[in-house]
Amino acid sequence: MGLSIGITGLPNAGKTTLFNALTRTRNAQAANYAFSTVEPNFASVPVPDARLAPLAKIENSKKTIHATVEFTDLAGLVRGASKGEGLGNKFLASIRESDAILHVVRCFEDENIAHAENGINPVRDAGIINDELLLADMEAVEAKIGRLEKNARTDKDARKELEAAQTILKHLENGAPAHTFADREDPETRNLLRDMRLLTDKKTIYVANAGEDALVGENPKVAELQLFAANKGAPCVVICAKIEEDMAGISDAERAEFLAEYGIAESGLDLVVKTGYATLGLQSFLTAGPKETRAWTIRQGSTAPKAAGVIHSDFERGFIRAQVISFGDFVKHGGEKKCKELGLARLEGREYIMRDGDVVEFLFNV
Repeated sequence: MGLSIGITGLPNAGKTTLFNALTRTRNAQAANYAFSTVEPNFASVPVPDARLAPLAKIENSKKTIHATVEFTDLAGLVRGASKGEGLGNKFLASIRESDAILHVVRCFEDENIAHAENGINPVRDAGIINDELLLADMEAVEAKIGRLEKNARTDKDARKELEAAQTILKHLENGAPAHTFADREDPETRNLLRDMRLLTDKKTIYVANAGEDALVGENPKVAELQLFAANKGAPCVVICAKIEEDMAGISDAERAEFLAEYGIAESGLDLVVKTGYATLGLQSFLTAGPKETRAWTIRQGSTAPKAAGVIHSDFERGFIRAQVISFGDFVKHGGEKKCKELGLARLEGREYIMRDGDVVEFLFNV
C-alpha cells in the first residue's frame, strides 16, 4: 500500500508551488491568477528513509527502493465549488481518491499575489474550503439516498442502508464533518462510509504557507491557523513553499546547507510525509538482500501475514513464519549472519504485530 495525498486550498494559496517543492520538480504551472492549475498534477515521490542506505551497504544491494507517496495537485477551490463554481466538482471528485487531504492555507502577505478573498485571514480561508467539502458530501449522500429510495420498498438490505444514509445526512446537515460521526459499529453505516469516501471523513493536514520571515520568528497568522487546526484535532505544519521550491533540483548536500541557513531542521517533504504517516497510522518494514533493499508501507498494528501480503498475496496466503531483526541490531552487528549467532534474529508467527523498522524475511508455502 502507498500513501495518497490530495493538495487543496483557495486559489493562490501556494498549492502548486508546494507541489513542485514536495515533488522536487518544476513541472506544474504556478501563476498569479486563479485556476492556473486546470488539470490535476500527479507525482509519485520516494518516502525519505535514512535506514535504507546502511542496509543496502551491508547487503551490497543492487537496488534501493523507497516506499512512495502519491501527490495530487488540484485546482484551487472557491466559494460555491460544491455547486460548480470555479472548476467545481471535477476536482472535488479527485480528492475522493486520496487517502488524506493536504489543506494549504496562505499565511503570508504579498501585494503582488492576488488573494481570492481580498485579504489574509487563515481561519476564514480554511473555513471556506471545509464548508465546500461538507456541502459536497451532503450532495453526494442526498444522491445516494435518492437511489436507495427506489429499492427500499422491496429490498430489506436497501432499506437498512437508506436509514444509515439518512442518519449520516442529518449529521452533516448539523455542520459536523463525517469523521466526527461516532456510530460506526452498524455494518450498513460502516460500509456506506467506506464506499462513499466522503471528503470530510478523510484525515486533513493543514499547511501554513508562511513567508520566509515566519520561519525564524513569530507569525500571528500562523498561530491562528495552528489553533484552528488544534481545535479540530488535526495537525498543522509550517512551511515556506517558496523556499522549498527554490531547493527543487539541487543536491542533498546543497539542500541541507540551504535549510541550515534558514534554521530549518527538516525539508517540507520530510515534514509532510512524517505527519502523513502519523496521521494515517502508517509505518514501514524493511527487506534487505543482494538483489534489493526496500521499504514497505503498512498500517500500524498489522500482523506479520498482513505485512507479507503487501509484498505479494501469495506470501500472506501461504505464510508460515517471519524472521525478524530490529533495524538497530541489523546495522550494529553488520547483517543477518551475526544477528543469528547472537540470537537476535527472532522467528515470529501469525500473531506477531509488526514494528516500525523491522527487517524481515518471510517464509511461506503456496
